[in-house]
Amino acid sequence: MRCRTNAHEWPAALAGGVPAMTEGGHDSARGASLESFFAPKAIAVVGASPDAGKIRGALLQALCKGGYAGRIYPVNPSYQEIDGLACFPSLAAISAPVDVALIAIPAASVPAALEECAAAGVRHAVIISSGFAEGDAADLALEARVAQVARRTSMRICGPNAEGFYNDLAHLTATFSPALEPRAAEEPLVANARRIGVVAQSGGVGFSFFNRGRALGLAFSSIVSTGNEADLTASEFFEHLVRDRDTAVILLFLEGVRDPERFVAAAREAAERGKPVVMIKIGRSRAGARAAASHTASMAGRQAAYDAVARSTGLIAAGDPDEALAIAAVLATCPLPKGNRVAVVTVSGGAGAWMTDALAARGLELPELSQETERAIAAWIPSYGSSRNPVDITAQAVHSGGLMRAIELLHRSREVDAIVVTISLAREKRMTVDTDALRRVVDAQTMPVLFYSYTLPSALALKALAASGVVIHTGLNELATALSAALARGRFRLPERPRAARKLPKSGEIRRQLAGPGRIFCEYEAKRVLAALGLAVPPERLVKKAGGLERAARALGYPLALKLQSPDLPHKSEAGGVRLGLGNSRGLRAAYREMLEAARRHRPELRLHGVLVQRMAPRGVEMIVGAVRDETFGPVVMAGAGGIMTELFQDVSYRLAPVDEATAREMLRELKCARLLAGFRGAPAADAQALARLIVRISAFAAEYRTSVREIDLNPVIVHGAGAGCSIVDAMIVTE
Repeated sequence: MRCRTNAHEWPAALAGGVPAMTEGGHDSARGASLESFFAPKAIAVVGASPDAGKIRGALLQALCKGGYAGRIYPVNPSYQEIDGLACFPSLAAISAPVDVALIAIPAASVPAALEECAAAGVRHAVIISSGFAEGDAADLALEARVAQVARRTSMRICGPNAEGFYNDLAHLTATFSPALEPRAAEEPLVANARRIGVVAQSGGVGFSFFNRGRALGLAFSSIVSTGNEADLTASEFFEHLVRDRDTAVILLFLEGVRDPERFVAAAREAAERGKPVVMIKIGRSRAGARAAASHTASMAGRQAAYDAVARSTGLIAAGDPDEALAIAAVLATCPLPKGNRVAVVTVSGGAGAWMTDALAARGLELPELSQETERAIAAWIPSYGSSRNPVDITAQAVHSGGLMRAIELLHRSREVDAIVVTISLAREKRMTVDTDALRRVVDAQTMPVLFYSYTLPSALALKALAASGVVIHTGLNELATALSAALARGRFRLPERPRAARKLPKSGEIRRQLAGPGRIFCEYEAKRVLAALGLAVPPERLVKKAGGLERAARALGYPLALKLQSPDLPHKSEAGGVRLGLGNSRGLRAAYREMLEAARRHRPELRLHGVLVQRMAPRGVEMIVGAVRDETFGPVVMAGAGGIMTELFQDVSYRLAPVDEATAREMLRELKCARLLAGFRGAPAADAQALARLIVRISAFAAEYRTSVREIDLNPVIVHGAGAGCSIVDAMIVTE
């Protein structure tokens, strides 16, 4: 008899006899280890079918064929036996402990099945079924019932709409994903025993990493698809892999984070343990979807907070699956480079030059080799080769052993920190690389030794180099990015755990100014808050009528700037609301009149508070400092190129707030415009120390007032010469 699939068949079979459960009392259990989730002694398939063409049949078949040594219990009232396994009408009928239940039945029947799991003492459930909070016809109430069962019973639930999980060490294939099916006559490649663990909020993508990675010779520990995360979250699986002794590198594929504090804590713990984490965060194209008043918020969007988390905790951000796998491969198979000096050894001058360009574009250097090293290499290669870096040994020298001699010599030298071999590995019947010698180098390697094949590598080459401990890279840019990422990971130092923001001066006065309904603070209002913070603001006067212009000019002195002050003009210059460099009273009055006329044409209903008269600040480097409260991770502080360059170049750096001064200086070093601060083309160095202190103070303000302040924008901040400080020329605050 074939398994019936109608939803109404399941509740009677699965819900009968379930005792009432009590609320609460399971908080400690909810933080329990996930060891028995990934390595269960017994697993049940609720909805099992003999038809491998259906998902619930494919699940059972994958479990049986994968080599899992634990007990497997098919559960389906329609069958007595499936593929030689006794099939049970319900979980209660099993009468034996079950660690994990895979649930693949119609969505409406899932809550009843979960109740039976809880009654039978099942510790974990994986809901494969779809039809919950995903899709156009989302059933939020049904998913809420799943979450309620989890909270009430302390059973931990993965999904719904999950694709299952995989544990290589336990030979447990608890998924229907075809990406894990063994290929015909395939000999598994294992280049290194260091394993990669994967947490993915897309099941298909998560298991694709295994599919693509095993073809390179990468080893995996566990892979899990988190589904809709009604209970167990990506952060909890991430935390498990951080503490898993069999996982050396972690790969995350994220759409969003539901429990940011737990996620950041897991990321910090990974850094403390020295366990690298590669993160792909999708959804960048939606970054500008939310309306924002300030430059800071309009550039930040959704992605900035993830960038800030990565920078703050040492996560390695990857742009696509190829890049992520290349980075994971380098981290899993090589030691971290101690510096950015790279030697390229190539059999093709063109390919070597191409690799050189890719490495240089990512900040890596190809140093000149010593004369002694160049002479030694020259003795092994033809006259038309080159012993200079990049070292072109030519195809002829490969056959005579010159390739391995060059690799061995460079590896022994202290002249480089990594070696990239650029070669063709397309031969199907002959290996041109001495794999025994390569194995000796890899076993003793003190630096990355990476292979890039500019032709598609043959099965023979993949197998031979994997046996020598080497992954063959076929993406030139991906390899260069991976090596750069490994260097950054090696240089990363985890900042001290952020302390609560220190009590800022005049907190009572600041809270009074920020009180009231959410609004946009005009520049003059925002600067009052900054002054209460103890920050220096330029001398300025708010003028509400033309008659006050002359008095303001006499008090401040020329040259002057005029700026319209209105909550309806967050970007004043776009409405003609800014005039700079006014040197006399005639120009001052004319600018005042023209600004008002332009503003009224731009927006007739404009609410005008007045015109701010400000003494022109001395010249310097224009920067932006700001903060925005992210919906997920809270306040994020930003620094970057300011003035008209802000949104044009978007040269910015982010961190979670608050930051210390060392982190603020690090943010500035990351910027492309850092050379301007250091003194570019003979210009004097700017007061970067004062700018760093300003970043620290704004980050502390954003952290302390996170419940009331949504956006802060200081742009431009003019940074004067060393020791001369900064001028906050314009400012905006947006409150909730």
